[in-house]
Amino acid sequence: MKNIILSTSIFLLSSSIAFADKSAVIENYANIALAKFEDSVITAKKLQTSVNNLIASPSAETLNAAKSAWLLSRNPYQQTEVYRFGNAIVDDWEGKVNAWPLDEGLIDYVSATYGGATDENEYAVLNIIANPKLILSGMSIDATNITRELLSETLHEADEVESNVATGYHAVEFLLWGQDLNGHGTGAGNRPWTDFGKENDCTNQNCDRRSSYLKTATDLLVSDLEWMHAQWQTGGDARLELTKDVNNGLIAMLTGMGSLSYGEQAGERMKLGLMLNDPEEEHDCFSDNTHNSHYYDGLGIQNVYLGTYKRIDGSIVSGASLSSLVAALDVDADIALKSDLTSTMVELGKLKEAADNGFAYDQMLEKGNKKGEALILNAVNGLVTQTRSIERATIVLGLQRISFEGSDSLDDPNAVFN
Repeated sequence: MKNIILSTSIFLLSSSIAFADKSAVIENYANIALAKFEDSVITAKKLQTSVNNLIASPSAETLNAAKSAWLLSRNPYQQTEVYRFGNAIVDDWEGKVNAWPLDEGLIDYVSATYGGATDENEYAVLNIIANPKLILSGMSIDATNITRELLSETLHEADEVESNVATGYHAVEFLLWGQDLNGHGTGAGNRPWTDFGKENDCTNQNCDRRSSYLKTATDLLVSDLEWMHAQWQTGGDARLELTKDVNNGLIAMLTGMGSLSYGEQAGERMKLGLMLNDPEEEHDCFSDNTHNSHYYDGLGIQNVYLGTYKRIDGSIVSGASLSSLVAALDVDADIALKSDLTSTMVELGKLKEAADNGFAYDQMLEKGNKKGEALILNAVNGLVTQTRSIERATIVLGLQRISFEGSDSLDDPNAVFN
């Protein structure tokens, strides 16, 4: 993935924006981060409870309850992704909890059509759950006990292969849903509850180890989210780093908005999959929840600019905003960016509504599906357009040159097929 360098000029920040105004904007941004990660912890703990219930009493009902809890846990978390690119502490940590795509054969059994080890990843079908003894990088690994350390320190991104994802939301997602073998057809993954069954109820073998992996990965997810929540509290490293310099703090905010909007979401998560017509190129591919991931990513971008966030309990966290800073210098630029953000959310809302009504994201990706292509492209175009308005806001604020994340799918489409 390459970067695009946006052409911005360096100006002196207008004297009409006081240091205190900028500090208040950054403080509110940090407070919203704290609230988002707290909501992520709260919903992950509800998932943890549901997983424990599934393991204690496996049934279709307890499996479905765990799936529902996983889906709900994604909504606040996805709204935190806008904090990634401008805050190194978040970006360095993010791979533990949201890495994708993953070679699911590393974790558990997969369909025979999945294939085997590849030149890119010799551990693509390692199947940790079926093998208490592993050979990794020529070394014998004792995986009898599926511990947090085994998953996070030994197996996650083993041999520096990014698709060796052993932890995080998507590892848990795969364990709950199993593979989605429907291609562009109807349906998500369909793992039977008996994969977690006791004794004679057990299907596909190793139910005790599968349950152990699921519990360990879920516990680790909660722990990782708690750690990040702590970084945004008063005196936490993320908040301290952000507030060292007010201009750098504003740059972090705009970098997160622009990079998620353009290279990551419009490019890597949406346009690329449409170009490849690949149902595997969807963020939440096992659960068919990608439409919600895209929607809440977009909402996260919008609420950074507006300085407001609606919590899972319905309360609102709000305060001084980037919008107020931009409006003080250039009302038209502020109106344009707010309008573009709203337009993008309308398009993401249409995509979400279609999927909620049975037109799944992987179906939208099918070659020749004009309705799906239009839904995705309209959202992509909205994200690209709003990125240009984010660039304009950066210029208005007189901030230094910013590098936003790019994507070949947007910047050099021919390279995608080379």
